[in-house]
Amino acid sequence: MQRQHRFTLTQLLSFILLPVVKLSILTVESQNLPPARYDGFVYENRQGDLNSILVEAFFDPVCPDSRDSWPPLKEALKHYGSRVWLVVHLLPLPYHDNAFVSCRALHIANTLNSSFTFPLLEEFFKHQEKFYNAKTSNLSKTSIVEEIVKFATVAVGNSYSSAFESGFNDRQTDLKTRVSFKYSTSRGVFGTPFFFVNGFVLPDAGSPLDYNGWRSIIDPLVGAKSSQSINVPHFI
Repeated sequence: MQRQHRFTLTQLLSFILLPVVKLSILTVESQNLPPARYDGFVYENRQGDLNSILVEAFFDPVCPDSRDSWPPLKEALKHYGSRVWLVVHLLPLPYHDNAFVSCRALHIANTLNSSFTFPLLEEFFKHQEKFYNAKTSNLSKTSIVEEIVKFATVAVGNSYSSAFESGFNDRQTDLKTRVSFKYSTSRGVFGTPFFFVNGFVLPDAGSPLDYNGWRSIIDPLVGAKSSQSINVPHFI
């Protein structure tokens, strides 16, 4: 004779909620505290202040549109000088097979010497086809890391080869790359390139801007700041 089981409401709720509670505990334990520093790389160490215009760019080093957007943005930064400063955030897109490892290489470079970061980013942009999906489809993950280590040390100096190798064995560089991904998605960024100016997302995100496009956006902001500095009365 089959035994009939009777459960109280409390027992039923415990069966239903216990897995959820366990999952919640695991989720909380896996979450990191806010990082020790704000995410991103400051271009040319040109850190501005409240009177400067802040551009934030979200790039994937093996994204063709990120590559195409860099030269006109760099030209605009040169034109405006200290009036504009740039922070680059990395978003390794999941459909680019080698995006995460290339972003990690940039974090390693920045850890070794912050002056290495943008030269290496530009090298990725110049030669990114080496790391496209089709080009590396027959390579193992280990082989791709080895290729990127060779590639990065050519860009920053062969004497850093062992340091780059060690960087890929350092969990901190993995965590920094994950933080970049999480930070980008927390800002609602879903593709690259993506741009914010003074905290506001630009229209047509995901499309490269040309030099004249940057001028049309930033010129009015520079003009507005100039008129404010002229018209604000001084009480002291």
